[in-house]
Amino acid sequence: MQIQHLPSQTALTAAAARAAHVIVDQPPHIFSDHLAPVLLGERAEEFISYHRAHGGHPVLSAARAQVTCRSRYTEGRLAEAAATRGITQYVILGAGLDSFAYRAAQPTQAAQPTQATGVRVFEVDHPATQEWKRERLAGAGIPVPDGTAFVPADFERDDVIAGLRTAGFDPAKPALVSWLGVTMYLTQPAISQTIGELSTFAPGTELITDYMLPAGLRDQDGQSYVDQVAPFAAERGEPWLSCLAPDEMSELLRSHGFGRIELTSQRDSISPHLWARSDPLHPIRLSMLAHATIPG
Repeated sequence: MQIQHLPSQTALTAAAARAAHVIVDQPPHIFSDHLAPVLLGERAEEFISYHRAHGGHPVLSAARAQVTCRSRYTEGRLAEAAATRGITQYVILGAGLDSFAYRAAQPTQAAQPTQATGVRVFEVDHPATQEWKRERLAGAGIPVPDGTAFVPADFERDDVIAGLRTAGFDPAKPALVSWLGVTMYLTQPAISQTIGELSTFAPGTELITDYMLPAGLRDQDGQSYVDQVAPFAAERGEPWLSCLAPDEMSELLRSHGFGRIELTSQRDSISPHLWARSDPLHPIRLSMLAHATIPG
């Protein structure tokens, strides 16, 4: 009997929001992920249909804005780092159903105005999520590109740094590390521990992560999103454990030796013209992006 490997619900819903954006929302599109439906496999229609039927619902439109903005911002910074600073390693912590490595191997399908090339990708996530992803890729006839490594890890038990080195990561060379859609599910000590581990990477390494804002810093739409989504996340076994104010995130990064800290709101994470829209998509105060560098 074949064992069914299931990814996290978060990985599925994030991929569905990326896939639905170009179907439900009007141009200009913030981010185009044509492989998201492929990675959802037989569950693609199930998840995307919610957006088709209820695309204007504040929770669904907020989810699409959240995942597309952070993906565009991160891949844009990666392209810049590769082109101007020679970054050749990209670590995706909690990779889920991220499709960057496979889109990057198909330059004509690039989601960004610029495309990072010559970058080795290290996808770090739970083994069950990775197994689902690899099965979906194989079923669609999409090869894993040379230079892409899967690093299976249980973040609560495994030594992620050791796993990266085993997969060929060079700790003597700088990297760009993305850590998106994860911190809210961790305790603050666990967040601090991971940032501390990342601070041992080579000087010039950049970290991009997102974090949920606490109640007093959310706007009405952001608070409504939390009120509706957080209880559901807890029921499915993925409770939100941490929300951070910008000064708390800055201090956390600074305490581990990171510098050049930039904190960016959803509104400011993409070009203003992308918010000139005729659909329900709009920026809300729910989470922020932090971009920091290890000095060298």
